[in-house]
Amino acid sequence: MSIFLQGALWVLGASAGAAVIGYLVRRLGQDEGRPNNNDAAGQVFTIVSGLQAVVLAFVLVTLFDTVTDARESAFRESQALVSVSWAVDSFSPSGAEQVRARSADYLHTVIEDEWPVMRRSEEVTGPGWQQLDAVRRAVRAAPLDGDSEFEQTQKSQAMQRLGEVYEERHQRLTRAFDRGVVAVVWFVLIVGSLVCVLLPNLFGGTRLLPHVMLVSTLAGALALLLFAIYQLQNPFSGGSAIDPEAFTWALERLGRH
Repeated sequence: MSIFLQGALWVLGASAGAAVIGYLVRRLGQDEGRPNNNDAAGQVFTIVSGLQAVVLAFVLVTLFDTVTDARESAFRESQALVSVSWAVDSFSPSGAEQVRARSADYLHTVIEDEWPVMRRSEEVTGPGWQQLDAVRRAVRAAPLDGDSEFEQTQKSQAMQRLGEVYEERHQRLTRAFDRGVVAVVWFVLIVGSLVCVLLPNLFGGTRLLPHVMLVSTLAGALALLLFAIYQLQNPFSGGSAIDPEAFTWALERLGRH
């Protein structure tokens, strides 16, 4: 199902539910004393809606920053691995080719095996770590053409860049497996949104149609924000859906399509 259709269903469902509740409250409820509640209900609504807006904005911005950082982290990981292969170009041809071959194996595993698992928010258990260890061993064991200070520096740089690959890989797998919003936060978001939608039913003085339109619009807006939060939970699936383009680029740079 299209993400736009899913979002429309969320908004329409919430709006319809709020409209029905608002209609029933006005048609079946007691109007006596309701206009006198406007001042007190308005103060409570202002406080509750303000707190809810702060929480929604904080969660949404945090998740958006997480998605952006996850995309940049994937490129940092792939670029660091390419830099490892470039650093060993000064080694003997056999050693450099061994490092490139092991790096290509790792990239294929990330794209073909790990990425589908990450989209499902499951724990990655494939051979990725072992293949990365194989790259490290290939770099350490690669013979040098000479014993110059430049080659030794290149080898040290390759090991340093490989350490960055390890770090970025750990961050990527953690983001995919750990849900962005825990259950207690979802409880606060949902209950707070329900309270914000129900409180306007205490107001009096407005006619039926404007009242139904107001509460349904409020419910639709809150449902839209909740839908955005739901889609941004996992940077590798849903509306964010980061693709493995960074690792495909790395394969092309290594000449291993």
